[in-house]
Amino acid sequence: MAKFRRKTCIVLLLFILFIFSLMMGLKMLRPNKAAFGDPFGLDLLPEIRQHSHLVKTFDSQKSDKINSETNSKNLKSVEITMKPSKGSEPYPEERPPLNYYLHVFYYSWYGNPQFDGKYIHWNHPILKHWDLRITKKYPQGTHNPPDDIGSSFYPELGSYSSRDPSVIETHMKQMYSASIGVLALSWYPPDSNDENGDATDYLVPTILDKAHKYNLKVTFHIEPYKNRDDQNMYKNVKYIIDKYGNHPAFYRYKTKNGNALPMFYVYDSYITAPEKWANLLTSSGSQSIRNSPYDALFIALLVENKHRYEILRGGFDGIYTYFATNGFTYGSSYENWAKLKYFCDQFNLMFIPSVGPGYIDTSIRPWNTQNTRNRINGKYYETALNAALQAHPSVISITSFNEWHEGTQIEKAIPKRTRNTVYLDYRPHKPSLYLELTRKWSEKYSKERATYALDHQLPVS
Repeated sequence: MAKFRRKTCIVLLLFILFIFSLMMGLKMLRPNKAAFGDPFGLDLLPEIRQHSHLVKTFDSQKSDKINSETNSKNLKSVEITMKPSKGSEPYPEERPPLNYYLHVFYYSWYGNPQFDGKYIHWNHPILKHWDLRITKKYPQGTHNPPDDIGSSFYPELGSYSSRDPSVIETHMKQMYSASIGVLALSWYPPDSNDENGDATDYLVPTILDKAHKYNLKVTFHIEPYKNRDDQNMYKNVKYIIDKYGNHPAFYRYKTKNGNALPMFYVYDSYITAPEKWANLLTSSGSQSIRNSPYDALFIALLVENKHRYEILRGGFDGIYTYFATNGFTYGSSYENWAKLKYFCDQFNLMFIPSVGPGYIDTSIRPWNTQNTRNRINGKYYETALNAALQAHPSVISITSFNEWHEGTQIEKAIPKRTRNTVYLDYRPHKPSLYLELTRKWSEKYSKERATYALDHQLPVS
């Protein structure tokens, strides 16, 4: 009996030692910084840790609504704003070279009280429908920043000012991280501005300086300023080249005959008669800019199919499609890009399709839901980029870096919830999702472009 007790004690002692050893081993495996009650390894995913307090406040139905990008209005709860993520940008040595065939449309029209004495553009008015009966069905008035802005998404930088040097610097860093080589700056003449903003030409020197710091180039996206015609276009092109043309960040595109020419995107070019453009853009025109110190590449916006021949008659050097809504116009429909490229090749024009991550402008046009395009967690953007690559374009343009009103931005956005609004966001991905996708496709485009014959022009990097 004593012998049996002794064996039992030995077995029990060995069992206790085994359990003790197992507990010590598990303690060693546990991450040192994991807080009590956190899921195992949560600190390995800092953004999940950062967001977990918000996720717990949502029931699964509301969370699904947010992640499927539907705007939930009139939710009565306290405001919750997600803090910017850190460390989401790759280290410089991990970044591929900038792709100067990849351009992104950039807007410098935002303002806030700290830098501008008032909010600009974030307080965008809700636009009326042309049918008064439809207008009456929707809210009226303007947005009320900083919590209520004219966008369905909310910027990581908040309701920022475009004149804030730190904001400009951050934007250049984000473009650099995405391997974008050129920003196409929305531009109005010094004494002009869009109907919802102030003059912005005075910001160009700072933008050029900050761009140069990151080896980015700046081209100009000429907006349809009041009374734009061939004569004042000549004066404005001359102004831009004289004032900014010697800056190292000023973008020039080398043609196959060796000329390095500036490039100008001309938004809504179709509203001016081709004959007027021909005065400026053909060598026989009365206001001709050709073969002069102010010669440049002028890229027209193609909306309808018929615009092809008007663009030719006007003397333009290429076409772009701008709109991020597939199917909205002939030009923005992916299915037409191969035909447009073929047309451009026939007439020695540049073809520049515009790709976007999605589209939603219902914060300023609540009646325009038919043109909303869901981002589908990045799939919409990648489909557009793939379609563009298939067309073997001269350049690819991105709509946009920061056109927040139309929800086409690739700039970082964060989750934000106020008493009345749940803003859309990029979850379950990081705020840098669209910069990372851009970097991936920039590298792919660069490699693929090198495999097909170079067209009539080469970029100056």
